Amino acid sequence: MFDLPTNTPEERHNAAKFRQFLIKDGYYMLQYSVYCRVCKGSDNTEKHIKRVTCHLPPEGSIRALEITENQYNRMKLLIGPKKISEQIDERQLILL
Repeated sequence: MFDLPTNTPEERHNAAKFRQFLIKDGYYMLQYSVYCRVCKGSDNTEKHIKRVTCHLPPEGSIRALEITENQYNRMKLLIGPKKISEQIDERQLILL
């Protein structure tokens, strides 16, 4: 989850570059500024947190949240259709 400044051309460039990195690294957009990816176990989750840390923009607020498959599946969708890309397999973790 992130909130990045976009007031200057440089800030917009940094924000776009960060989003492009996330997509290239296998994340998908759950909502605007909320990206997630499936990770197979805690070691894989830590690996991806380190990868994201290496690509952080110089300013903004970025948070990572690790949740289990069961927690993810209990998420309530209040409006709008559930995307196919939101389906995950058993015993996988998801990183938001």
